[in-house]
Amino acid sequence: MLRLLCTALLHALLLRAQLPPRVDIPAGDPRRPVWRFPLRHGDALLLSADEALLYVGARDAVLALNVSDPARPRLVATVPWGPTEERKRECSLKRKSPETECFNFIRVLVALNRTHLYACGTNAFSPACTHILLDNSSMPWVAVGQRDGKGQSPFDPQHSHTALLDGGELYAATANNFHGTEPIVSRSLGTRTALKTDAFLRWLAGSPHPTSPHGAPSPLTRAPSPDDATFVASAAPADDDQVYFFFEETALEFRCVQRLRLPRVARVCKSDVGGDKVLQKRWTTFLKAPLRCSLSARFPAERIRHVAAAPPAPPAAGTERGAEFYGVFNEPGPHGGSALCSFSRAALRAAFEGRFLEREKENAAWSVRSAPSGEARPGSCSVAPSSDQALTFMKDHFLMETPVPPAHGRPLLLSPNVSYTHIAVHQARGVGGTPYRVLFMATAEGSVHKAVELAGGRALVVESIRVFEEPQGISCVLLSASKAVLYLGHAGGLLAVPLSNCSQHRSCAQCVLARDPECAWSSGSGRCESLRGNGGERGAASSLRRSLTWLQDVEGGDARSRCQRGRSGGAEMEAEMELTLRPAAHSVLRLPCPRRSAWAAYSWERPAGAGDAELLPDLTLLLVAQRRSVGSYVCWATENGVRWAAARYRLLEPDGGGRGSEEEATAPPRPPPHGSYWPQLVAVAALLALTLPAAVGLGLVAFRARGKAGGVEKTPLNGEGGVGGERGCVQMDGGSGGESGGLR
Repeated sequence: MLRLLCTALLHALLLRAQLPPRVDIPAGDPRRPVWRFPLRHGDALLLSADEALLYVGARDAVLALNVSDPARPRLVATVPWGPTEERKRECSLKRKSPETECFNFIRVLVALNRTHLYACGTNAFSPACTHILLDNSSMPWVAVGQRDGKGQSPFDPQHSHTALLDGGELYAATANNFHGTEPIVSRSLGTRTALKTDAFLRWLAGSPHPTSPHGAPSPLTRAPSPDDATFVASAAPADDDQVYFFFEETALEFRCVQRLRLPRVARVCKSDVGGDKVLQKRWTTFLKAPLRCSLSARFPAERIRHVAAAPPAPPAAGTERGAEFYGVFNEPGPHGGSALCSFSRAALRAAFEGRFLEREKENAAWSVRSAPSGEARPGSCSVAPSSDQALTFMKDHFLMETPVPPAHGRPLLLSPNVSYTHIAVHQARGVGGTPYRVLFMATAEGSVHKAVELAGGRALVVESIRVFEEPQGISCVLLSASKAVLYLGHAGGLLAVPLSNCSQHRSCAQCVLARDPECAWSSGSGRCESLRGNGGERGAASSLRRSLTWLQDVEGGDARSRCQRGRSGGAEMEAEMELTLRPAAHSVLRLPCPRRSAWAAYSWERPAGAGDAELLPDLTLLLVAQRRSVGSYVCWATENGVRWAAARYRLLEPDGGGRGSEEEATAPPRPPPHGSYWPQLVAVAALLALTLPAAVGLGLVAFRARGKAGGVEKTPLNGEGGVGGERGCVQMDGGSGGESGGLR
């Protein structure tokens, strides 16, 4: 218990110490343009071999967009592919909504060859697949034929799925039934035997079908159980005989009061052909192992959301190939964040070559079992099982004991209060030819976080780009390296975000502090420019020359020393805001301080004797315009030894009249917030309200007392007598009119 508590405390401290995104760019900011193409449900994306065409699996259609100019995508062809009216009627009878569910949502989109695409969709809860003929002539593209898509596409658009094409064969993982309770990993197409997992042997966590009193499947629909396997990604390295599936399922090997969901990785071999007598048309190489992306080895309770394979890159001399899979995980609980972990194929291989877990009965405890000796290892890709005994062993020994640990033994990144949903990986090279992995992670709110993996097993989020005005989810991501664009599919269409925008950095210091591997300050041109097309992808022979003419420091962001070389212009940075204000006298001024970097420290410099001012949490300076407030106000930012003015304000002597001009009202007077001059103002008003009636009363008493001393009151101006008679005076010494006497 104490160990778990210490682990939780360490995790909380690391989350607190994690740096926030350096720059937060709002939607519509010109620094990060976003190109939009409206359509209905961009849920599947595929680039052509030359990356000139982008195929989009939408609702009831497959679209082809010309993206030769990513900023101006142009529709080339539309292939309508919706369910028939009969299918729609059947879907309604299954108690599904004809307005939102009874459509054909494209879930699988792969390129069979240069002339055909292969697409699969939900088809109004009756999965179907088709071939799409790609015609370069003036004839429209068409869908050719239709086949059963069960096991390749989910029935429900809400069910999880993943699929890839390798060697003309489709490897897919999804729900194999209408209720979503039978997860399956299958291989289809091609000329070899179609294979799948065995539902009866429970190789994947699934729930039994709801049944009617007669034992037949119930016609009533049901939501997938939280115990069912949820697939998030798949990968098939070209130089490997293995296909990997990443998913999440209920861990039966743990005895907990509450069922524990764990991330997994499953592996099958491309060379698998199934068994002859045992495991016919079933995988003989299916194995699965736990994935770990947490600080706790005893209680790994992460939720996997997505995994992406890194672009192939040769390992450094004398070293083994590094991490090749990057995954995003969510921490459970209302206050959890997200974690980013990387995994190597060596770690996956070690897990699948370890010991097996087994149990004799359904409710028995799990135990460890080594592979039988004397023959080929069960589940091995190199040598096929040689006997039915080995295949019988595989039927019950599909779960590995050893979890797959993250590279460097810890997460690359911990982001509190953020929920990552998708990830894409880009390979970039810095000025000296050093390779860097740049990671793009979509959030549940519809932002994109750009992170750079540094040496030593850590990553820094250098940008947070909001792509929507209002929060909404992203359904898929696809990165085009040749176009340097990240494509995002969502319910309302397609977005394209450039991977970098070096021109937004207008000084050497800004360029170096950005820590973008694709951006460097050119000493020759005096601009921050992209290394693409400027020698950034060339060999190591010119790396020394580039390091002298192009200034960059991805690892440390040391702009102070880098920008003092040659004609770099020094480390000077221009102010974000410079204003001259002549406010109205006694007006409340709000002087904002733009935060160009969340990693910088900020402080205000004010004129001597300027009087009281209040600093708000967002660094805004609040003050009252007076004569002593006149002078220069500067908000200074300091990052990595570089100091710059984030904002400069010059306050002139206040106008004695009312409100200042509209031009001067950049910081308009507003009611000060709680904790400034407002309480004093309220107190003074309250005191006046209490003392004014008392003062009036005292004045009346004094006036009457003066009348007593004189014995008479003066005649009213209208010449009429007071109360009690027509004479010009009233008796004041206790007569009949004494009680009612006085002025009215």
